[in-house]
Amino acid sequence: MDKPELAAFLRSRRERISPAEAGLPAGRRRRTPGLRREEVAQLAFISTEYYTRLEQARAPHPSSDVLAGIARALRLSDAERNYLYRLADLPVTPPGPSRVVRQSILDLIERLPTTVAMVLSATYEVIAWNSLAAALLEDFSQRSRQDRNLLRREFLGPRSPGGKVFGASDGDQFARHSTNYLRATAARYPDDPEVQGLIADLLAGSPRFAELWQAHDVAAEPTLCKTFDHPLVGPISVNCDALAIPDRDQQLVLYTATPGSPSEEALRLLAVIGTQELIQ
Repeated sequence: MDKPELAAFLRSRRERISPAEAGLPAGRRRRTPGLRREEVAQLAFISTEYYTRLEQARAPHPSSDVLAGIARALRLSDAERNYLYRLADLPVTPPGPSRVVRQSILDLIERLPTTVAMVLSATYEVIAWNSLAAALLEDFSQRSRQDRNLLRREFLGPRSPGGKVFGASDGDQFARHSTNYLRATAARYPDDPEVQGLIADLLAGSPRFAELWQAHDVAAEPTLCKTFDHPLVGPISVNCDALAIPDRDQQLVLYTATPGSPSEEALRLLAVIGTQELIQ
């Protein structure tokens, strides 16, 4: 294990990634570039003390699970991830679900001002979104990684006062679809600790998920349309399309309203309002 090179490599990767790229709010002015050590530790689900010792070349040999968490937190490319494992003298294992969104996809969703657009990972985590998605659903930048996971939101909360996630009308259909999709994800990543941890949390916390999971269904029927009961502009009915991004095992989800419909006008109004609340 090359501790000095491992430490230097981790520092260099941490300093080059911005809070926004890691899905974190920028917060107050930062003294150093990139992420703080405690932020990397939080994203990797390890202690700050241990991560700090890794960067100081003082830590004992990290496990494969620890390296996988750090690789996800720092959004390492496949080549960088493989290099990290070699520095730690560990066999290179298949990566878990990617959370790194291609820049061309990020540019695309920002060029869709009247379309709600977001990117989901293979575990249904919202990993990128445009401003209209934040206005219709919520500002995901203000949520932790766990709360940006739509499976956790559906089965473990929080919900709107009417008992619906984001005020959407398709709760039962989405629950079945997302559970079936997660089963397929688990088959693709059988040894990934984050995938298995998500399943364990859902089984422990939601009898509804446990019942659907025990059905062992894998056919995922997509939702073609849904209605959101938005507190500012009222009901908005949208068509739903999910486009696969095969090389990242991600989905680009698009919500569009029928041209000329009241829902299209509501989306246009919401695009102007943004995430602000109307002054009474």
